[in-house]
Amino acid sequence: MVESSMVKVLDTFRVLPPPPGSVPTVSLPLTYYDMPWLSCHNVQRLFFYEFPHPSLHFMETTLPMLKRSLSLTLQHFFPYAAHIMCPRSPDKPFIRYTEGDFVTFTVAESEEDFNHVVADYPRDVELLHPFVPQLPSEEVTEEGIRVLPILAFRVTVFPNSGICIGSTYCHAIGDGKSFMHFMRSWTSVCRSGATDGDLILENSLPMINKDVIKDPAGLELAYLKNYWHWVSSRGENSAPTKDIPVDKVRATFAFDQARIERLKQLVTTGDTEQSHISTFVVTCAFIWVSLIKSKVTPANNLSNNDDDDNKFYYFMFPSDCRNRLEFPVPSTYFGNCLKPCIVNVKKSELIGEDGIVLAAKAIGRTIKEAKRSGLEWAENPGSAIIERAITGRLTTIAGSPKLGVYDTDFGW
Repeated sequence: MVESSMVKVLDTFRVLPPPPGSVPTVSLPLTYYDMPWLSCHNVQRLFFYEFPHPSLHFMETTLPMLKRSLSLTLQHFFPYAAHIMCPRSPDKPFIRYTEGDFVTFTVAESEEDFNHVVADYPRDVELLHPFVPQLPSEEVTEEGIRVLPILAFRVTVFPNSGICIGSTYCHAIGDGKSFMHFMRSWTSVCRSGATDGDLILENSLPMINKDVIKDPAGLELAYLKNYWHWVSSRGENSAPTKDIPVDKVRATFAFDQARIERLKQLVTTGDTEQSHISTFVVTCAFIWVSLIKSKVTPANNLSNNDDDDNKFYYFMFPSDCRNRLEFPVPSTYFGNCLKPCIVNVKKSELIGEDGIVLAAKAIGRTIKEAKRSGLEWAENPGSAIIERAITGRLTTIAGSPKLGVYDTDFGW
């Protein structure tokens, strides 16, 4: 993580589920939905809030409730305070919670201009990195078991202007729906000022039971083999690394309702397929086509030939499988339950006059198929993604509007 001279760490805490003994020592297996994420980068999210108060006010009034409400929430979402245990081959990785496990919670202060940090216009790609927490270093036991931390928070105060709550977590513990369930629970306890999280969360407790994920096709063995192949190719003590681009900018592009409606009309005009056309579909189509066109310049277009125009380009997005499988998985299930959906369209069609229309209809068809196809996607786990990724023609997105990230309200 890039540190900035304009960000100063004020304190670091360990937040545990209360009270001692409230959560017993427990081990949870990783399912075949969880294991593929062990080889992926950690998930990082930043939540920004206006907060027109000095740092001292935050430290004395807001911070104690943030820590207390987080502790109460972890009593029910205890896997986030646990560790992922990765034994040597051929044993299977699992989640292990032991009394005393905690979430690292860092408090910092920034001299950056809050309005500049949260602006939509392009800014240096490294600007946001100092607000992202680092997970504690992984450890290796005497038995050779790798012990992976799962979650860390970093709260950065911008005096008299704002707050950033940064999170980093291991995706193998759960998907975006599980994490946002946890965040909404934390915010509800914080807003209420409650001293007993049970009173607030009793109607929305996570279902922490891996037995609900069935394996009628015997997929777990295939995923476990993939995991051990990845470990052997990287070395057991190595973690995924990610180069930080130094010549990039980051920007936000906001679509208002009027633009969304125009895109929908463009796609649905003359549509005889009755395609699945939603805000998500037309936004993804617009982004995908725009990204591909942005790489087509007069210089490189002259060097391109018909072969490239006739090649398939790929777009991948996640689909939540809860309540869509052959076996019931409740919406409050804690863990990963995502299906990767991949769309294939030729480049010549995407950059053509009707590129957005064709992209939107292809994405819509893929969503419809995902709702019908059950577990068929996993018969050859990971291979479809890898094959497309190595072509350099795969665009992926993460998250979903249904996660309600922008509704994360601590009451400020």
